[in-house]
Amino acid sequence: MTRFIAACCLAALAVLAPSPGSAAPYPTRVVTIIVPFPAGGATDVVARTIAHELSGRIGQQVIVENRPGANGLLGSAVVARAAPDGYTLLMGGANTQGMNDVLYKNRPYDSLKDFSAITLTAQIPVAIVVNPSLPVNSLQELVALAKAKPGQLSYGSSGAGGPHHMAMELFKSVAGADIQHVPYKGGAPQLNDLVAGHIKIGAIGLPPALPHVREGRLRPLAVTGRTRTAFLPDLPTVAESGFPGFEVNYWLGLFGPAGVPGEIVDKLNVEVAGLLKRPDVRDLLAKQGVETLTSTPAELQSLVAVEIERWGTVVKERGIALD
Repeated sequence: MTRFIAACCLAALAVLAPSPGSAAPYPTRVVTIIVPFPAGGATDVVARTIAHELSGRIGQQVIVENRPGANGLLGSAVVARAAPDGYTLLMGGANTQGMNDVLYKNRPYDSLKDFSAITLTAQIPVAIVVNPSLPVNSLQELVALAKAKPGQLSYGSSGAGGPHHMAMELFKSVAGADIQHVPYKGGAPQLNDLVAGHIKIGAIGLPPALPHVREGRLRPLAVTGRTRTAFLPDLPTVAESGFPGFEVNYWLGLFGPAGVPGEIVDKLNVEVAGLLKRPDVRDLLAKQGVETLTSTPAELQSLVAVEIERWGTVVKERGIALD
């Protein structure tokens, strides 16, 4: 009888055990989000907020690894080459999955072919601002001054090929204004020189500029997005300022390597979108000057295609190349 019972138990265990071909539900280990920029910036803040909240939702630790360099090319390439298993993800954006594809001929990835789009995550408002010593109070006045002094005005950006540089180059093209570009090595030195008056005009991420705007040390002229920002609701968009159709959004999105199984993409989409819709998470990011966004994987993939086509036109018209 004892042998019979033991045999039955072994048979039951064999039935309950997973078959060799089956896999445990994703995830079973640590998930890494690569941020292709230094720690402390907006992309990093969004990634770390998502990582912290996502860990509790999926039952595994989610960590952030900063891999900066070459306008985000280096870190993005790490993800493009990673195994498509959902354990290595990228917090990319309009610059890494759009602008870089047309700025660098010898780039190490193709954003349309080498990544699995998961979801939009956030938008960082970009503003055109001036030092108060410049006698302009609107974009129209800025353009008029630039046309009266062609090539004599200059604007700063956080770096060549970044979203602020590209937004301003598109504006110059639309407005027919000749304003020289002065690239900085990051947003902090650009902001410092704007406030000090060493440079008079800037295209800049609005969050770090807000305290200076509120204290009167910088004068905002317009935001570049399609809609006004809740952070400065009275500030018009570029389109509202006399340049209809103008729109530049500095969006962020979550990506994996090409070939991530659909069920993993869908799980990550649902979980990340769910946490970004929570009021406490939205409020937390809003304090950092970040507006949350979500999308389907297909919508994000379509956005990447649109951005590549649009910025390709701008780069060709303006003669911009970084390699």
